[in-house]
Amino acid sequence: MPLALLALAVAAFGIGTTEFVMMGLLPDVANDLGTSVPTAGYLVSAYALGVVIGAPLLTALGSRVPRKRWLVVLMAVFTVGNLASALAPTFGLLIAGRLLAGLPHGAFFGVGAVVAARLVREGRQARAVATMFLGLTIANIVGVPAATLLGQHLGWRATFLVVAVIGLVAMASLARLIPPLPADRNTGLGGELRALGDRQVLLGLLTTVFGFAGVFAVYSYLASMMTEVTGFAAGSVPLVLALFGIGMTLGALAAGPLTDRALRPTLYGSLGALALVLVVFHFTAPVKWAALVTVVLIGAIGFLTTTPLQMLVMNKAQQAPTLAAASNQSAFNLANAGGAWIGGLVLSAGWGWTSPTLAGAVLAAAGLAVALLAGLLDRGAPDVPTRIVARGGEGEPEPATPGASDAARQAGI
Repeated sequence: MPLALLALAVAAFGIGTTEFVMMGLLPDVANDLGTSVPTAGYLVSAYALGVVIGAPLLTALGSRVPRKRWLVVLMAVFTVGNLASALAPTFGLLIAGRLLAGLPHGAFFGVGAVVAARLVREGRQARAVATMFLGLTIANIVGVPAATLLGQHLGWRATFLVVAVIGLVAMASLARLIPPLPADRNTGLGGELRALGDRQVLLGLLTTVFGFAGVFAVYSYLASMMTEVTGFAAGSVPLVLALFGIGMTLGALAAGPLTDRALRPTLYGSLGALALVLVVFHFTAPVKWAALVTVVLIGAIGFLTTTPLQMLVMNKAQQAPTLAAASNQSAFNLANAGGAWIGGLVLSAGWGWTSPTLAGAVLAAAGLAVALLAGLLDRGAPDVPTRIVARGGEGEPEPATPGASDAARQAGI
C-alpha cells in the first residue's frame, strides 16, 4: 500500500471522529452551554449541512488548484473548524464551528477518491478508494469511543482540541506523502458540471440517497433498540456501536477487491443483502447474541455499498469525476438525515422500536431498484475504471493511457 493512501486514511480518521463523536457528547455540551439535549442535537445537523453545502462549493473553488495543495487546504479548514468548536464560548458559535468543520468533508473525500485512484495501477482503484475510507470506519471503532470517553472525563472541549491535533497531523502527512498532482485544467468547473449532469451519475447519486438511508434509518435509533428491545444496559451501548464499526471495517476491506472485480454485481448484491439483513434484524433484535451478530452484518453490508457507489459515479463522470465524487458525499449525508427522519416517523406512528428496521429495508430495496434501472439503461456500456492520469509535476495533465499512472510510479508501486 502506498504511504500516500495512509495519509488519506489518517485524514479520514479525523473526519470520521469529529462527524460522529457529537452524538455521544450531546448531554455534556447541553449541560455546559445551558441548553437542552434536543436543541444540542442541532450540532449534528449543522455538521451535515456543512457537508452538503461544502461539497459542491469547495470542489468548485478548487477545480483549478493542484490536488495535493487543495487537500492540505481542506484539512486546514477542517482543523480550524474543530479548534473554533473547542473554543466556542456560546452555543451559536459552536454551531458555526461545527458548520465550518463540515464544509470540507465532502470535497476532501471527492478529491481524495480521485487522488487515491491516481496512485495505483488499473484494476486496483476501488481498493485504493476503500483504503482511504478505512480511516472513516476505524474512527467508529477507536476514534469515536476514545473521543467520547475523553470528553466525558476532561470536558467536551478537549475532544475537539484532540481532533484539531489530528487535523494538523493529517495536514503534515498529506504535504509529505502525497505526490504532486496537477488540477485537471483541461476540464475545469464547466466540465465537472457537465459530467455531474450525466444520467448515470444522477442515478448513482439517487441510489446513494435511497440505499444508504436504509442504514441510517436503523443506526440512528440503534442505541434505543438495544436498551428497549434487546435488554442491554445503557453502559453497553458503546460496545454495540463498536461492533457496528467493526462490521463497517470488514465491509470496507471486502468492498475494494469485489468492486475492482465486478462493480455493478457488487452494488446489486450489497443493496439486496442490506434489505434482507434489515428485515432479519426486526426478528433478531429481542435475542442478545443474534442482535449483536446482526448489528455486525448491518455495518459490514451497509459499508460494502459505499465503494461501488463512489466508483460508479467517478467512472460515469469519466474525465471530470471530482465534483461527482464530492456530490456523492453530499448524497450520503442526505441519506443520513433522510434515514433518521423516516425512522423517526415510523417510531412516532407507534409501530414499535424495531419498526425502523423495516423502513430501512424498504429504503434499501428502493436503492436497489434505482441501481437496477441504471444498469438496464446502461446495458452494454462497460464500467471502466476511472483513468485520471497526470504527470508527477504541477503542470498540465496528460491524456489517459493504459497501465499504471505516473503518480502510481512516483508512489513506488
